[in-house]
Amino acid sequence: MNEETFTSQSDVAERKYPQQWYALHVMSGQESNVFKSMTGRVRIEEMGDYLHEILIPSERVSEVKRGKKMELTRKLYPGYVFVNMYLLDENKQLVDKTWYFVKDTPGVLGFANGDKPLPMRQSEVDAMLAQLRDKEDKVTPKVQWQVGDRVRVGDGPFEGQEGVIEGVDEARGRVNVAVSIFGRSTPVELEYWQVAKIEE
Repeated sequence: MNEETFTSQSDVAERKYPQQWYALHVMSGQESNVFKSMTGRVRIEEMGDYLHEILIPSERVSEVKRGKKMELTRKLYPGYVFVNMYLLDENKQLVDKTWYFVKDTPGVLGFANGDKPLPMRQSEVDAMLAQLRDKEDKVTPKVQWQVGDRVRVGDGPFEGQEGVIEGVDEARGRVNVAVSIFGRSTPVELEYWQVAKIEE
């Protein structure tokens, strides 16, 4: 899932300039503000031919707080906004209009690789987009479970019980926990969000 995605209105076939993906380094916590500023200005300054897409890759994460299951959005690359734009011409010279548009955006510190912007390699772009497609309809647990983790059950008939994880089913988002019932160790299947890790 992408927390925020912008695609310019100009049809892909009608775009005047080639596409190049860049990773912009932005102030921490300012990713959404940079995104909003850029998308608003693309329309006002008629930059649709120069900026094709703006994206903040993110995923949905579930956690339990005070016994309630919550879903939040977590950025996959904190401190970065990815922009598909025409920034270097055929001679590898900066396109002034695009350069100043990016540099004049509040919150942008520069490019991921320093002051001299270089487009991302196609393999990096493909990996990022594949990661987004993979996470699109999934909710990832905030805590990753492992066999042997000590946990406390926070929901359901075994609430308050402590146990040890004996198995993890990542595909279904469930864990098998051995809890003590009437003095006997009994395996119980629970959803990720129903348990909380006990810190040693």
